[in-house]
Amino acid sequence: MRMSALKYTVLSWVSLLTMLIFFLVPFQGFLTVWGSSLIGHYTALRLWEEVILLICVLGVFYLLFTDHKIRFNTLSRRLVRVILIYIALNVAWGIIAYKGHDVTAKALGYGLIVNLRYLIFFLVTWSVALRLGRLRSHWQWLVIYPSIVVVVFGLLQIFILPHDFLKHFGYGPNTIPIIETINSNSHYIRIASTLRGANPLGAYLIIPISLLSVLLLRPAKRNWKQIALLAGSLIVLFYTFSRSAWIGAVLSIGVVILTSKLTKKSQQVGLVIIAALVLIGVIIGIVFHNSSRFQNFVFHTQTHSAVKSTSNGNHVSALKSGVNDIVHSPLGKGPGTAGPASVYNNNNPRIAENYFVQIGQEVGWLGLVLFVLINVGVGYLLWLRRDDPLAISLLASLIGLTFVNLLSHAWADDSLAFIWWGLAGLSMAPDKKVVASAENEGAKKE
Repeated sequence: MRMSALKYTVLSWVSLLTMLIFFLVPFQGFLTVWGSSLIGHYTALRLWEEVILLICVLGVFYLLFTDHKIRFNTLSRRLVRVILIYIALNVAWGIIAYKGHDVTAKALGYGLIVNLRYLIFFLVTWSVALRLGRLRSHWQWLVIYPSIVVVVFGLLQIFILPHDFLKHFGYGPNTIPIIETINSNSHYIRIASTLRGANPLGAYLIIPISLLSVLLLRPAKRNWKQIALLAGSLIVLFYTFSRSAWIGAVLSIGVVILTSKLTKKSQQVGLVIIAALVLIGVIIGIVFHNSSRFQNFVFHTQTHSAVKSTSNGNHVSALKSGVNDIVHSPLGKGPGTAGPASVYNNNNPRIAENYFVQIGQEVGWLGLVLFVLINVGVGYLLWLRRDDPLAISLLASLIGLTFVNLLSHAWADDSLAFIWWGLAGLSMAPDKKVVASAENEGAKKE
């Protein structure tokens, strides 16, 4: 049945707007800081992707009412129902917290945005991809092209540009710091490229690294450009000095090797290489453990450091405090009372440096269980679609990023959250090429 002109127009506009988010959100930090240096209104400019998302949501509401295929393939799914319950729980707990004066209006608003925007975007891209093949067929562009810019700019920061180059675009104490260092040591500069910091950049790079690893393990698709981009991504990843992202990338690549359709011998060789690299890392750690450079790069501290409190100590202290909050407040205290949004409250912010603990602090054990179910559900659906390069690269990166979120509030970063969950939404719609390939293989076996 042919769709109406209005429905097609809505689909087309929503798909174009989602593509715009995909292409621009890796540069969100850079663009908003630069824009605010020209016209001001830094906080308002930071919300541009949420404004676009709101327009997309209105379009999807119309599609749900008018299109049976979209309605049936989303609202009937248990995963979608769990997401909607999780959204409702956040809103309800937020209203209760605000009425009880546990959270300010600004902290509540930001908390709801940070907690829910990527899940809503996931539902939006899933809905549109069910009807239009445009997003699904161009998903590699949505990942590769923006990542090329991010990686190239990161390489320029490492090898060519002066460390304070970004001050010319408005970076500073009121927006994003011009440079990041390891424990306030100016000899150890961390690279952030166009993202909001070194840790967000490291987490973001796990996505293209996972995708490129999948593509390079498919001989028919291999080319020197992909190899160059992967090499560049790994170099920039190293110079973020984000230890969680390093480990997350290793986990992701390991999953890619284990799940790829390689010969058993090739898988064993790949795993041996990873094991050898880990062993080399351990040996280097033992040999150079007294080196100040090694201590700063790996442990983010050094013997006889002038810095009294290190990032390692802060991590442990924040985690203990966050877990203690969950134990004593099993229902949670509402969105905006913990995590990055809590800095807008009148009392001290609660930063657990663990996204899962943050969810527990805000919406309690019930919210935490729902969030874990969402992650497991998405991972399971990606596993079912593992013949699709997009799905298997997302599954691998999900495992790596889950580790990152155990040591930071990675999903609170808009660039990472929008890209990964938006791509996950696209992967929920079947790829006609993958389906056709699977059918042909099945026919050959018969």
